[in-house]
Amino acid sequence: MTKTVTPNGFSLDTSGQRVVVDPICRIEGHLRIEVNVDENNVIQNAVSTGNMWRGLEIILKGRDPRDAWAFVERICGVCTGVHALTSVRCVEDALQITIPTNANHIRNLMMLAQYTQDHLVHFYHLHALDWVDVVSALSADPKETSALQQSISNWPKSSPAYFRDVQNKLKRFVESGQLGPFANAYWGSPAYKLPPAANLMAVTHYLEALEFQKDIVKIHTIFGGRNPHPNWLVGGMPCSINVDQVGSTGAIGMAWLNMVSDIINRSIDFIDQVYIPDLKAIASFYLDWAGIGGGLAGKNMLTYGDFPIDVKSDRDAYWANDNLMMPAGAIIGGDLSTVHPVDVTDPAEIQEFVNHSWYTYPDESKGMHPWEGVTEGNFELGPNFKGTKTAIEQHDESGKYSWLKAPRWKGHAMEVGPLSRYVVAYALGREDVKEQVDSVLTDLGGLPVTVLFSTLGRTAARGLECSWAAHKMREVFDRMIANIKAGDTATANMDNWEPATWNPRPGVGRVEAPRGALGHWIQIENGKIDNYQAIVPSTWNAGPRDPEGNIGAYEAALLGTPMADPAQPLEILRTIHSFDPCLACASHVMSPDGEELSVVKIR
Repeated sequence: MTKTVTPNGFSLDTSGQRVVVDPICRIEGHLRIEVNVDENNVIQNAVSTGNMWRGLEIILKGRDPRDAWAFVERICGVCTGVHALTSVRCVEDALQITIPTNANHIRNLMMLAQYTQDHLVHFYHLHALDWVDVVSALSADPKETSALQQSISNWPKSSPAYFRDVQNKLKRFVESGQLGPFANAYWGSPAYKLPPAANLMAVTHYLEALEFQKDIVKIHTIFGGRNPHPNWLVGGMPCSINVDQVGSTGAIGMAWLNMVSDIINRSIDFIDQVYIPDLKAIASFYLDWAGIGGGLAGKNMLTYGDFPIDVKSDRDAYWANDNLMMPAGAIIGGDLSTVHPVDVTDPAEIQEFVNHSWYTYPDESKGMHPWEGVTEGNFELGPNFKGTKTAIEQHDESGKYSWLKAPRWKGHAMEVGPLSRYVVAYALGREDVKEQVDSVLTDLGGLPVTVLFSTLGRTAARGLECSWAAHKMREVFDRMIANIKAGDTATANMDNWEPATWNPRPGVGRVEAPRGALGHWIQIENGKIDNYQAIVPSTWNAGPRDPEGNIGAYEAALLGTPMADPAQPLEILRTIHSFDPCLACASHVMSPDGEELSVVKIR
């Protein structure tokens, strides 16, 4: 049968021509998307495949839980430290360790810095080229670009001479033939709508953001010693504070703290004067995308919540919404009047299914909570690029077709990420979020909040959250300085560090990573890791169908998307990139070297 309706209400039709994009570029890891388009080039079916296998859970078994963070941090090199923080929280929960106040502030600062840098890099360097035609910038009038820049922001770098200089550099770059990240793109596609002046402005800020983003992560090097992969510690943070130090003692003194403060101020300026104005300007040319790419957005959305304000020894109190700067909750069936509480420890709430994944379970008709989860890859059924199967041969979505599992919340496929966080916070009446959202909707002509449930809304939510994070860094930093001035300089609690003192329970660590809800679950036996499972944001979003036939967030978001030219599937990139995929988080082992994977073909 070519036509079907999924239990979660999406109509699928596999009768049209098949378009394969493998790999999706400008993401971390290998993702494959297949779609069927009808005679009008509208997507009627979508298949999301993770082409790599993740084995960190197996590597961790039998190791010291205090070391787990150093292994799982290598899951990803983009959201650096996110998995490490989740891991130390996971182990602390299992060992019932309470961290000092300063450690909580430092962790929040590092995560907020990660949001700020990660969202900035995503917009300009991973997603903007889906909306911005770099080649068109070569024909722009620098005077028009200058006028446009000055009309939307007071950013000082706005003279015609400045934009002319950037344009000349771009021309020399193109004439050299060394196009680098700008090669093999869909320049000139009719799907691009920005005028040349706007394209030149965006390309200029692409280069500025590339230079500035490296300053933001210096916050990680100050508190964590390095970036990527800063240092963390079960029980707190592995840095000491001494504001009275003279000379270099290895402790963090006022000179380093003043540097952090300066980075925060400059981050706020860049985000609010460059990123947000660019976001609004580009969005104004693509308002039709406020009705494209919704999928699960506005229907089923999930967030664990994050950024605890105060340290609390009780698990439930620590993660209660009144103690979180970004609240937790779930939206089901598009009912924004009800935000459901989320309990990541409840086996009935979160389960992973593998009946469409290249994994095996004892009973594949049932899902498994991560505390009891298993990671057993079925390599005989996985993709065989050395055999007769080629990278372009389409997958059969009625069977197993991905190295990602299918996580579900109370049986529901869910979308996670900045949009989910903002919808939940908006529904709960969080004033800081509502003020941002309502202001942007007003600036775009008084649009309703429902336009957020789209590819454009997903992109806008990430930008708003970037500004939110930059301003929250200032709040957290000031709270930390006040605490230090009050005489508290402790950054670690080592009271329950030795295994002889442990009486572990099943532990869970949760983080709202830049890309969405991230959880690590651990079982400790005899001082060693007995079981370790991670469900990452891109598993929630990019995962395959479940036993009931419900499709996931990526697959749902692509349905109904009109394509200007299926041979140049720019629209697929727009919607998938709006999630900021990280398949390295979801899967970790690549196919053999030398295999051709960068092919787009229409069947």
